[in-house]
Amino acid sequence: MNVLQEIKNRFAQPLEEWSQQPDGLLAMIRPAQDKRFGDYQANCAMPLSKQLGKPPQEVAAELIGRVQLDDFCQSVEVAGPGFINLTLDDQWLAGQLTQSMADERLGVDRATQTKTFVIDFSSPNVAKPMHVGHIRSTVIGDSLARILRFLGHRVITDNHLGDWGTQFGMIIYGYKHFLNEAAYTEDPVTELGRLYRVVRQIMDYQQAVVDLPKTEQLLANQQTQLAELESTPPSAEKAAAKRRKKDIKNLTGKIRDTREKIEQLQSTLQSVNADPSLQQLADQHADIGDAVLQETAKLHEGDETNVQLWQEFLPHCREDIQRVYQRLDVEFDHQLGESFYQDQLADVVSDLQSSRLARESEGAICVFLDEHDAPMIIRKSDGAFLYATTDLATIKYRMEHWQPDCILYVVDFRQHEHFSKLFEVGRRWKYPNVDYRHISFGTVMGDDGKPFRTRAGDTVGLEPLLDESERRALQVVSQVDDEKPDGPEFSDEQRREIARVVGMGALKYADLSQNRSSDYTFSYDKMLELKGNTATYLQYGYARVNGIFRRGNIDPETLRANPVPMQFEHDVERELAVQLLRLEEVLAEVIVDFRPNLLASYLFELTQTFFVFFDKCPVLKAKDDLKSSRLQFCDLTARTIRLGLQLLGIQVIPKM
Repeated sequence: MNVLQEIKNRFAQPLEEWSQQPDGLLAMIRPAQDKRFGDYQANCAMPLSKQLGKPPQEVAAELIGRVQLDDFCQSVEVAGPGFINLTLDDQWLAGQLTQSMADERLGVDRATQTKTFVIDFSSPNVAKPMHVGHIRSTVIGDSLARILRFLGHRVITDNHLGDWGTQFGMIIYGYKHFLNEAAYTEDPVTELGRLYRVVRQIMDYQQAVVDLPKTEQLLANQQTQLAELESTPPSAEKAAAKRRKKDIKNLTGKIRDTREKIEQLQSTLQSVNADPSLQQLADQHADIGDAVLQETAKLHEGDETNVQLWQEFLPHCREDIQRVYQRLDVEFDHQLGESFYQDQLADVVSDLQSSRLARESEGAICVFLDEHDAPMIIRKSDGAFLYATTDLATIKYRMEHWQPDCILYVVDFRQHEHFSKLFEVGRRWKYPNVDYRHISFGTVMGDDGKPFRTRAGDTVGLEPLLDESERRALQVVSQVDDEKPDGPEFSDEQRREIARVVGMGALKYADLSQNRSSDYTFSYDKMLELKGNTATYLQYGYARVNGIFRRGNIDPETLRANPVPMQFEHDVERELAVQLLRLEEVLAEVIVDFRPNLLASYLFELTQTFFVFFDKCPVLKAKDDLKSSRLQFCDLTARTIRLGLQLLGIQVIPKM
């Protein structure tokens, strides 16, 4: 049951009669931040008093006089300047938990008005290994799919793979010029990855040769400007002095960024200069950038050799990324890559032209939008299509085949402008009634405050990240097991399995527990801590309950089949009861703006309360019905943790 929604439903009628904007007032009904003021709190009387011209205490009193709440609230009180504090009835609360005991869904109802969601997430370029940047899109998208499905919605997940374009031009060029045939025969995926890296490194080197002197000149110009600014005496006028100070600060920041760019370019050059064989290749392939574009163009034009190579490479590349998804326990209903839509792009452009949404501009076909300075280009002057064209073809396909009410694109924040244009064109083209959402997210940062990279400055590969998470988890698991009073209880194989679950869970939860809009700092040590807001802490809470049941020889199924009335002998028991009842409410809140971190926060707070309960309330030593009541609390808590973590894509284990 969604208690918060039920309270809002009860308040809705009088608020609708008193205000033309009741939604804003209903949003002011929320769980109490301090349990001294009840379980829920309605703060809508104060803004409403201004509209009605009455004191807020009087409005609050009149409001609760018109709302029927006594069937599940034991007290409704007006406090302070007009706060309405609501405390749930203990008997009603205990009854709700008893019902949850017998319910596989723990009292969470399915949505009465279901929708069809298409969730577009992960979407790596398959020609190169997945990296740390893919972790956020993958785990956020997967968790949203799990939550929406659990709530009863129809969900279609689509991994829009980058399986077409320049990256394959790079591999084709590498195959034709740098192939180690024996290595390719033995392990095609590894050799294709090596070819991509070699071509990328040479291309980056050639570009750095061009960019370094330009960037050094830019730095010299910026330093000259800064020197001139600093040598100019401050103005006596406050506004001018403030402007001068701001200009100096901005220019200093630009100089810092330019210096970092120079360091990166120098590092790129040094990585090749220090390797004689790589330097030789760079000298021999000075036009590699243009050559790669030519190979890409030949692929797109249907060149027999390049198409055959692409068809040969693609299964190996997809097999490689599928292995990563299996480790992450992530599945997709569809994996329709860019190549799937290639024969549809010309029709998309023609349709937009015939609809008078697109027109020619300097040889290119563009859609001009009032909200944006730059148009959306859907065909370049050389006839090539762009990502925008493919994305529009994707919308058309999804609408024709799946008829979604909502399409979620789980893609990082840097693509904001692209999706803003895409959604506007989609609405104006054919599909105005779809709820398009860009589920944006921030960057995974290192301890230095910069995007998380290896010591060599390379992007961190996702699979090595998974390996390291499991390795460190194994260290933690082994240490805890070795320090047990009665000696270790797990075999090496059991330790590795526990480490797999803990390591994958820690990595996912470290991301999902963050507000997706924010950057976050990656730390192996913090995400594996046994205390604090980590998956390991929650998994340990689940395992702790299983330990109680093992020691007491308790059969959970028998416990659920013979429930006793829940007892609130200690304050923490009632606090735990209220939190257990909030699960449906939290899930509903998650999908308002598609933020899984709200579920993570709820699970953390629930687990914290459970450990206080565990400390304050003896379970196995309690007598008769009190013992049964506390065992029921343990069972409901463990099942809630397990369900909540499953909805985040994280597994649990019975013993740690």
